[in-house]
Amino acid sequence: MEVTSVVQLDQTKAKDEYPNLSLRPLQVSDVDDFMVWASDEKVTRFCTWEPYTNKEDGLNYIKNIVVPHPWLRAICIDDRPVGAISVSANSGNDKCRGELGYVLAFKYWGKGIVTRAVMMVVETIFVEWPHLERLEALVDVENVGSQRVLEKAGFQREGVLRKYLIVKGRSRDRVMLSFLSTDYQS
Repeated sequence: MEVTSVVQLDQTKAKDEYPNLSLRPLQVSDVDDFMVWASDEKVTRFCTWEPYTNKEDGLNYIKNIVVPHPWLRAICIDDRPVGAISVSANSGNDKCRGELGYVLAFKYWGKGIVTRAVMMVVETIFVEWPHLERLEALVDVENVGSQRVLEKAGFQREGVLRKYLIVKGRSRDRVMLSFLSTDYQS
């Protein structure tokens, strides 16, 4: 019950401050906005990829990875990208699960924007992908802000996966959080 009231407060805060928050496909023409967050070391600290250092690499990433991705959206304010959010599909016996990921320009941290974007994804992904039963996120144990975003959006913390993967040359622990299709009540 406490999570619900926090979610409503946080979503209201983001709605009030940013009434024109939306999700849309990220396009090649968005490369300059993309570079704002993708080249920022503060933003990419917990990402599996290094900060982008030139626009050409950013363009290639958008063309070759973003555009063909089945569910990757720009997080926009007044239709201008300030971050991105994605759901990566699994296949075979794992097709009931999808993995959520997101990134946001540093200037917009702490304003409820990502929490609201995650809630927007939850409201649509289980309808768009009816085979999906579980949306999960793996968050670095030191990334407390991101864990809080997911908890505010109704995700349940399931545990810590120790030494789960190597990020930037170091073995990292990950917190597993999930949201089930049965958790969502419209």
